Amino acid sequence: MTQTQRLMLRGLALLSVVTVLCGAVGGFFSPAGADLGSALYTGTAGISPLNDLRRSLAMAVGESEIRSLQLSRANTIMELSSRYRVPADLSALIHDEAVRAGLDPELAFRLVRVESNFNPQARSVANAIGLAQVQLATARHYDRHITEKDLYDPQRNLQIGFRYLRDLHDRYRNNMRMALLAYNVGPGRLQEILDGGRTPTGTYASAVLKGYPAGPQVDLPADPAANPPAFR
Repeated sequence: MTQTQRLMLRGLALLSVVTVLCGAVGGFFSPAGADLGSALYTGTAGISPLNDLRRSLAMAVGESEIRSLQLSRANTIMELSSRYRVPADLSALIHDEAVRAGLDPELAFRLVRVESNFNPQARSVANAIGLAQVQLATARHYDRHITEKDLYDPQRNLQIGFRYLRDLHDRYRNNMRMALLAYNVGPGRLQEILDGGRTPTGTYASAVLKGYPAGPQVDLPADPAANPPAFR
């Protein structure tokens, strides 16, 4: 939000306060309140206007925060769309599905670029499908009725691919580099490599994380609801 927008919001809030308070004060001097001796003043005459004022201010603040979040989302989507040269609607889909899965949208864009170069019709020699290159066996850990055709749907594909990466991230104790290695070769194959005392090689994780500001491990907040499937 720009400085001008913030000043306009403060001005509107101040105007609302002045308007309500003037109305409240005017009520004390209205003809209906002229006979002051007819009832003992209880000290509650201004409570209702003040409560209305609090509610109005709370609503104004909430609406302002919503507008700020909407503006931030739109700016992020457009920036990512321009940087990765993808249509705005696809950019919005990747951004929103990443947020739903608890992933940083920047990381999600990097993953999709490396996996499919943003081609929803991509299919690998290992039969990984779509934007996030999800295999049918992996997808059926999340939806046992899903079909290969379903995985060509961009939203379904991203939902499963991002949820899978998030689950791997939680499985490997918040280590995103390990999660990406497992995403690429499979958790079972990665475990075989580790059990054999070898260090996983390859450029996949580095390709996704190169230049990523969070560094090589890329910690994300723990997901308290996470219960990753037992992938093999």
